[in-house]
Amino acid sequence: MRFPDTRTKPRARSIGVLAAAVACALGTGTLVDTTTTATAATTPAGGESTAQQARVDNPYEGAEVYVNPDWSAKAAAEPGGDAVANEPTGVWMDRIAAIEGTPGARGLRAHLDEAVRQAGGDPLVFQLVIYNLPGRDCSALASNGELGPEEIGRYKHDYIDPIADILDDPAYSDLRIVTTVEIDSLPNLVTNVTPRETAMPLCDEMKANGNYVEGVGYALNRLGDIPNVYNYVDAGHHGWIGWENNFGASAEIFYEAATTAGATPSDVHGFITNTANYSALEEPHFDVGDTVNGTPVRQSSWVDWNQFVDELSFAQGFRDRLVQQGFDSDIGMLIDTSRNGWGGSERPSGPGPMTTVDTYVDEGKVDRRIHLGNWCNQAGAGLGERPTAGPEPGIDAYVWMKPPGESDGASEEIPNDEGKGFDRMCDPTYEGNALNQYQPSGALPDAPISGHWFSAQFQELLANAYPPL
Repeated sequence: MRFPDTRTKPRARSIGVLAAAVACALGTGTLVDTTTTATAATTPAGGESTAQQARVDNPYEGAEVYVNPDWSAKAAAEPGGDAVANEPTGVWMDRIAAIEGTPGARGLRAHLDEAVRQAGGDPLVFQLVIYNLPGRDCSALASNGELGPEEIGRYKHDYIDPIADILDDPAYSDLRIVTTVEIDSLPNLVTNVTPRETAMPLCDEMKANGNYVEGVGYALNRLGDIPNVYNYVDAGHHGWIGWENNFGASAEIFYEAATTAGATPSDVHGFITNTANYSALEEPHFDVGDTVNGTPVRQSSWVDWNQFVDELSFAQGFRDRLVQQGFDSDIGMLIDTSRNGWGGSERPSGPGPMTTVDTYVDEGKVDRRIHLGNWCNQAGAGLGERPTAGPEPGIDAYVWMKPPGESDGASEEIPNDEGKGFDRMCDPTYEGNALNQYQPSGALPDAPISGHWFSAQFQELLANAYPPL
């Protein structure tokens, strides 16, 4: 499908002659041509390049986006699923075997061949999730991976190198390949390490051995050498790194990764927030600057002194902090809106009563989770904004990087050969831990292991979609 461009305001990024208008709108007074020319690598890592191709400013503008036939068939088979079965979603490489293909899911080359067919010679974005770091997801057992904490060599040579070699095939050079690089990794090295109350032993180990930083840097370097690849690094979400003590520290560790293992900041085209998460795009009924009877909204139990109350304001604010850190001034942001609609009968129609700051926030917030730290198969969630190019300043696109209907994790322990453990945050009976201030998990029952089809969740996402289907 072609992403509609719904912009009504100037963005922080543009291409060619449009940069002058953007510069004036942003008060920079400087004309910058943000179209960069990259050199096509047609040989394996370290080889010389032989051709050239222009890398556009926003890969989503004026382009179709790949519809994964494997996901589309599952969605279409669900009652009412035809309404969204043709939406574009991310293709996840969550283990080495996924590169060649697994039962029920085609491999990377087969996806790319289908993407070329769907493109028919026109611009097309192919969305690829790079997700297999050693010691992956150190704070969430449900999405642990196949590689042990020290297996950085396997990550580089058995995972990233084969992916890079496939993407570098000239047969795919006309595709715009958007990579989401290693979700739920780098922020863990800020928030879930000693001496934080939320420290996890595996996160401490991954910080000490440096393999998250090394792995992300290596991936950015190898993939960034391919001229039609656009790297977007996962940047968590506002309910994770929106606090002052996490905000700047996260930007610093992202920059460290982007200057490690041969990577440079120019290998980063942008960042993506809310990947596979539920944070509301916008909270329409209250703002971070509001007060109730003299008490600031930030002091409410839900906001808990966060600097942001929703994902759009966070993505735009964090973009500015990343540029300040040293990333290119024309980086763009993606926001995953696949499951953050929060519609249905429970969606508030207006602000909560101004009796206390908590009633004002709790009864007016559209994000109906029990706690911002809840992340697994959340009850009551709905599909969010449909994939859209350039919807707001600094935002390259709203995307469905997490395919709706794919589980976040099993609600009970299920033996598997994918390296995925059982996390109590996916258990609907769990009463929580330090990560969610000991609140109930809010998870749906009867969930399969992460990445597997969860029909009941898909049906709920359809029913609670906002905007409605």
